[in-house]
Amino acid sequence: MILYSTKNTQLKASLEEAVFRSLPADNGLYMPEHIPSISPDFLANIEQRSFNEIAFEVSKTLLSDDIPEADILQIVERAFDFDAPVVPIEDKTYCLELFHGPSMAFKDFGARFMASLMSYFLVRSQQEIRILVATSGDTGGAVAQGFHNVPGINVTILYPSGKVSDIQEKQLTTLGGNVTALEVDGTFDDCQALVKQAFLDDELNKKYNLASANSINISRLIPQSFYYFRAYAQVKHLGLPVVFSVPSGNFGNLSAGLLAYRMGLPVAHFIATTNRNNVVPNYLSNGNYAPVPSVETISNAMDVGNPSNFVRMTRFFGDEWAKVKQDISGFWFNDDQTKAAMREVYDRTGYLMCPHTAVAYLGLKEYTNLTQKEVAGVFLSTAHYAKFLNVVEDALGTGEVEIPTRLSDLLSKEKVATPMTKQFADFKAYLLG
Repeated sequence: MILYSTKNTQLKASLEEAVFRSLPADNGLYMPEHIPSISPDFLANIEQRSFNEIAFEVSKTLLSDDIPEADILQIVERAFDFDAPVVPIEDKTYCLELFHGPSMAFKDFGARFMASLMSYFLVRSQQEIRILVATSGDTGGAVAQGFHNVPGINVTILYPSGKVSDIQEKQLTTLGGNVTALEVDGTFDDCQALVKQAFLDDELNKKYNLASANSINISRLIPQSFYYFRAYAQVKHLGLPVVFSVPSGNFGNLSAGLLAYRMGLPVAHFIATTNRNNVVPNYLSNGNYAPVPSVETISNAMDVGNPSNFVRMTRFFGDEWAKVKQDISGFWFNDDQTKAAMREVYDRTGYLMCPHTAVAYLGLKEYTNLTQKEVAGVFLSTAHYAKFLNVVEDALGTGEVEIPTRLSDLLSKEKVATPMTKQFADFKAYLLG
């Protein structure tokens, strides 16, 4: 696999270089020079395959020029011991549950595959690396779990103070070992800016082998494509066009769906659904991309005002707005609408949704109401509802909701985090110290 920079197609890297470097030197993003097609025979019988069998086939299609198939199988088996089930909610409306991994969020797919892939390369090269990752909520917990005690890797997680849920914060700050948490006095965009600037700093790069576990890293994007294939396998028997509604913040999740689409997955349409941080729905509506500072909402993992993966999303379509909007619709919803949807779906069906999941549900309903097309609608549930207890209980107006043991056990653990300003000089001094 050869990858190029989105800012300069002549700036290229191998898979291993792109995984460990994360960003090209020109601050673009890595994209595959060529996207191979998945086998039509495999798609014809995909409903008979397990998640890991699907993950192996997709990985083999993308990576077999770089990694022997036997090693790809080991990477997949080491990463995944959980599934991505599709659950019927209403007639022809399904929820793709992506919270069955160790941190109970969709980021487990990317973080665990990335840790497994990096470990493979590190054993081969005998190197050590330092991972820097910004999180708006779920990424940090997944990365902390996925990389905890992986030999040769130290992890520094930056998160915005007061802007993640209690359980999310405990997932970032209680593991210790090779995982360190920095509590930044700012927004997710500030955290992300610090990480990006670190990768471009000569002094830091001379001292450390830096890598990122954010969705800007191509090895996070690849495994997120697996569950789109898995979802299609579970609704294929309906014989209907498949539409995915994706709750979107940094747009890595949607970009992964587009990767699957470009590999040949039969997707009729994508829906990019956001909260009030609606720069991409606005772009899809009028062709004007105008980043703004993020605003705080109850669906905090989507509080992103300048999504890094926007350039990847448009690059899949040759950066042509007319082509992008043919395959992607954009909608956004405020907090009141989100809470109303959580309450209404629970009252009617008994199904509990986190606020991000509710946003995706609303986007799917909006699209099907507008188009009046008969489709198999799949909305993505990116986190377990219990990670947002206060929001869920407030939305439902009921008593305490049930918390899985693996999350409730976290609440009694002591938070360990280092306060950090949003000034790069302070962050750099911390890293060099």
